[in-house]
Amino acid sequence: MDFRLTAEQTAFQSEVTDFIARGLPTGWDAGHASLEDRLAVERDVMKRLAAKRWLALPWPEQYGGLGASPMQQMLFNEQMAYHGVPGTVNMGVAWVGPVVMLYGTDAQKEQYLSRIADGTDLWCTLYSEPVAGSDLAAMQTRAVRDGDDYVINGQKVWTTFGHYADWGWLAARTDPNAPKHKGISTFAIKMDTPGITVRPLTNMAGTHEFNEIFFEDVRIPAANLVGEENRGWYNVAVGLDFERSSIGATSNARRMVDDLVAHLRTVNGRTSDAVRHRMAEHAIGVQLLRNMAYYIASQQEKTGIAPTRESQMAKLFGAEMQQRIAATAVQVFGMEGQAAQAGSQALDYHYALLRSVANTIEGGTSEIQRSVIATRGLGLPRE
Repeated sequence: MDFRLTAEQTAFQSEVTDFIARGLPTGWDAGHASLEDRLAVERDVMKRLAAKRWLALPWPEQYGGLGASPMQQMLFNEQMAYHGVPGTVNMGVAWVGPVVMLYGTDAQKEQYLSRIADGTDLWCTLYSEPVAGSDLAAMQTRAVRDGDDYVINGQKVWTTFGHYADWGWLAARTDPNAPKHKGISTFAIKMDTPGITVRPLTNMAGTHEFNEIFFEDVRIPAANLVGEENRGWYNVAVGLDFERSSIGATSNARRMVDDLVAHLRTVNGRTSDAVRHRMAEHAIGVQLLRNMAYYIASQQEKTGIAPTRESQMAKLFGAEMQQRIAATAVQVFGMEGQAAQAGSQALDYHYALLRSVANTIEGGTSEIQRSVIATRGLGLPRE
C-alpha cells in the first residue's frame, strides 16, 4: 500500500488545519467552568463546521454534506482529534443519519437529516442496558404498539451525552418471543418526552459523560419507528459499520506522545534510558495504529465496506495503547502525576489514565474484540 497522500488529499488536509488555526471561536481550547459553557462552545463549533458542510462531511450533498470519501473523512477526523477540537464527535452524523438515509421514510429524512447536518440537533445512543452491554441483543427494554403510538418501558445505561442530547437513537424489543437477534426495532425519540428520566453516572476520572436513562410508560408516535419493525438489529449493525478506522484514538495517542516528548526535552539529562525506550515503543505503536487506520479507510474507499477484522484490531490495539501511554506519562510526572493538582500539566495525563479504562470497555470490551477477531477474523474455533 502507498501511504502517500494525493495532491487533492494534501490540499484538503491543509484546508482543515488552516480552519483549526483561524476559523474556530476565540477561546475554544480553554478550560470551561461549566457544562453549559462547554456545550455553548461545541454548538458554536458545530455551526461553523456545518456552514462549510463539514459537520456531515461524508453525507450526500442533498442531505447537507459534501459526499466526501472515506479517506477525506479520515483526514478530517485525524486533524480534529489531534488538535482536540470539540463538537466533532457527533452520533447523529456517524450512524443515525446514515441509517435514516438507508431505511427511513421521506418524512423522516426531511425531519431529521437537515437538523443533524446543520448542527441544530444533538443525538445520543440508547443501546446498552445493565444486562446487555457486550451482548447487546440481550436487551429487554420494551416498545409495545398501542394504536398510533409505541409505549416504551425499560432502562438504558452508559448513554454518552444523554443529559444534553435533543434526540435519542433507541433500540428496543418489539417482539419478546422472537430469537434475541430478531424482534428488535429502532426509534427516534425526543429526550424531553414525558416519562424519560436521565440520571448522571460520574466516571472514575470524575467527569459526567455517561448517564442511565429510565423509560416509564413513554409514549412516542409510531411514525418514529425507523425501518421495519423487528428488524432493528440490522439497523444497529449497519450503523456500527460507519466510521470504524479508529483514527480518533490514533490522533489522541499521537498527541499525547508528542506532548510528553516535548515535556521530557525540558528535563534533558534527567530522563532514564528505560523511559526513552518506552517512549520509542509508544511512538512506533502510534505509527503502526495510524497505518492501520489509513489501510482501513483506503479499503473502505475501494470496496465500500470497512474491513471488519482490521477495524476490530485497530479498536483493540488503540484502546490498550492509550492506557499504556497514559500510564507512562503519569509515571514520568511521579508524585505530581498521582496528585494531579489543578493547573498542572500532569492533570491531563492523570485524567487520561483514569479515562482510558473506559476505552477498553466502550464500543465492545477488549475480551469481546479478541473473541470476534479470533473466530470471525481468523477462523479459529470457538472452543
